[in-house]
This record gives sequence, C-alpha cells and structure tokens, in this order.
Amino acid sequence: MDTCPLRNSVATTLGAVAADRTDALRSDAQQNRARIIDAARIALADDPTPSMKSIATAAGVGQGTLYRHFPNREALVLEVHRTDVAALVDAAPTLLDDHEPVVALRRWLDQLADYGRIKVGLGAVLEDVTRSKLTEEGYGPVVGAIRLLLDACIAAGEVKQSVDAEDVLVLVSFLWRAEAGGPDRSRQLLDVVIDGLRT
Repeated sequence: MDTCPLRNSVATTLGAVAADRTDALRSDAQQNRARIIDAARIALADDPTPSMKSIATAAGVGQGTLYRHFPNREALVLEVHRTDVAALVDAAPTLLDDHEPVVALRRWLDQLADYGRIKVGLGAVLEDVTRSKLTEEGYGPVVGAIRLLLDACIAAGEVKQSVDAEDVLVLVSFLWRAEAGGPDRSRQLLDVVIDGLRT
C-alpha cells in the first residue's frame, strides 16, 4: 500500500488531468458528429445524393473525421433519420407545454413536413430492406407522438373524437413524396388536414 501523501496527490492530479483531457476529446468528437449530421441533413434536403466530401466540407471537418464517425454514406443517412425521428417524438410534449393543443399539433406537423423533405432524399441512398426496417423503427414512436397531440386536442374540444393517430399519419404521407411540391404547398396541404380534423 502506497502511504506517500505527495505521490498520492500527484497521481490524483494526473488522473484528473487525464480525465479532463478525455472528456474534452469526447466533447469535441460529439460536436464533430453533431455538425456532420446537421450538414448531411441540409445536404439531403437539397440533393438526394450528396458526396461525403461535400458533407465533410460543409461540416467543417476533414474526410478522415467524417469516416471515423460514419464509414459510409448509408451509415450517415441512417443516423440522420434516427436523429430526426427522435427529435420529432421529443418535440410533441414540449410543444404541448408551450402552445394550445391544436397549435402544438400544427407546429409538430410542420416539423414532420421538414423531415418529409429529407426523407425523400433517403430513398436514393438506402436499400429497400434498410428503408423498410427504418420505417418500422420510427412508426410506433411517431404514431405515439401524434396520439399524444391528438388526445390533448380532443380533450380541449378542438378536434373530432373519432380522429385516429394512424389515420393522421396516412393523411400526411404526402409530405415524403417527391411530387408533393415545396414547403409552400406542404403548408397549404397541412392546413387542409387541420381543417378536416377540427370539430
């Protein structure tokens, strides 16, 4: 057993420095990863098949850093999808905290529309089997978020009691069809959907 206080103190200090350095590296790596995902999201909204080099440039990282996080474009696109679905699901209760239920539902559908424009680009990158798997992964949580919003709208008397979350998801599936048009048309169509749901 080492009983030297100085040695123990030095060891503790060096350990703390090493831990701080590791935490800083982890933090830096996490920031790089987040920047890459954000850059990929923007790139996919503009072009269904952006190059990895263009994404790395937009993220402000080297290609080596990008490939350390994502070995290929499919892995990167999958992570964009998973990140966006998680953000969509998390947004529902937050919007309900900040807005009246029907306003929260409408704003959530706007976020779904943004995601829909990116989802159009996913099809050009992902294999059918992967796309099917991702659809299954995201389906339950997204329907759950819609159900949470609808229940609040129904309780407030703003939406018909017969409205079903899965039906709403089918109604807004135009959002991830390439031929649906741009953001302005999506907003107009979502207004039609909301008007149809109202009591």
